Order: sequence, then C-alpha cells, then structure tokens
Amino acid sequence: MKTRDKIVLKARLLFNEAGYGAVTTAALAEACGIAEGNLWYHFKTKRDLLAAIAEEFAEGIAARLSMRPDPANSVGSYCAMLEALMRELRDYRFLYRDQPHYGEHVEPIASRVAGWLVETEDSIEAHLAALVEAGLLDWPVERLRDLAVNSTIIMRYGLERHAELGQPHGAVRKTLLQHLTLFEDRLDDGAARAVHAAVERIGERVKEAA
Repeated sequence: MKTRDKIVLKARLLFNEAGYGAVTTAALAEACGIAEGNLWYHFKTKRDLLAAIAEEFAEGIAARLSMRPDPANSVGSYCAMLEALMRELRDYRFLYRDQPHYGEHVEPIASRVAGWLVETEDSIEAHLAALVEAGLLDWPVERLRDLAVNSTIIMRYGLERHAELGQPHGAVRKTLLQHLTLFEDRLDDGAARAVHAAVERIGERVKEAA
C-alpha cells in the first residue's frame, strides 16, 4: 500500500475510534509508522487529509446509489443495498458524528450532502417499491416515501445511538432490526424470513468497529 493511501486509511480508523478532534498529527504519524514530516509531505494540513477521506466517501456513496432493485430478486437487492449503506455508516461514522470538531464540511461533501440524503431516500423508496410490486410487501404506494424517510433516519443514527447507550456490540444488526419494525408485519412471511436471515449475515460481516 502506498504511503498516502496508508495515511488516509489509518486516519479514518483513528478518527472513527477516538474522534477527529482527539487525534493529533503526531499520533497519526506514529500509527502509520512514519515521521510527522512525512505525513505533512503528503498532506499539508489536517483538512487536506479530511478532504482525501471525503473523496473516498463520495466514491462509496456513488457506488451505493447506483445499486438498483432487481425485479427478479427484490429481497436480495434490498438486502445488498442495506449492507452497502451500513458499511458506509460504519466506515465513515466520524464524518456524521464529528462535524462540530472539524467545522464546515469539505468538498465534495459540502455541496452534495443534502442531495445525497434525498438520493438515499429515493434509493430506499425504489427498493421498497420493488418489494411491493413483487407482492412481497403490503404497503400503500403513496406512503412509501414516508417509510423510506423513517428507515433512513433509523439507519443513519442507529450506530451512534447504541454507542451513546454504551451498547456498541452488535449495533449494525440491532439497527437493521430496528428499521424492520417499521414494516416487517406487512412483509410476506417468506420475504420476512429472508430479510431477517440477511440481517444476521450483515451483522456478522459488518462489525460495528471500523
């Protein structure tokens, strides 16, 4: 791995673990096994490093938003989207959590964050609509947007809620199960079992620690 890429990865992990404001450049350099001067060679300021992480974040969001429902496997495509979203929330949790410590968002986040939120709700709504169209979810089409918005809120804040409660273990699984309480009673029995099984697998693959 190139030194620059290693710095970006280690910084993201440390920011997630300790908080952006608590990580010094000296601590980051030590974690990377390099001199602090070498760190500054690649990133002149801490915000330059934040911008590099933001670029990776943006690429991941673009990939997630490109995931479309599969009419032939609407349950599978919904669960794949859920896993991608929870990985993103896990891997970049400090960007959601620590803004008071780093101030205004850097680009490309600053100009796109509101749009990403709307597109995320669009994506979830489209996947839910595919479940309705497949006869697997009994839900009024005109209320799908409300369901998508509420699902987004639960998943967006779930990991930090469990952290604040002192219950970080299994936070991904618990957050996904919480979002299911919104509509699982309206799912076809087979679809409900399949989604629950997928949540267990996602919970194992996407551990709460980044």
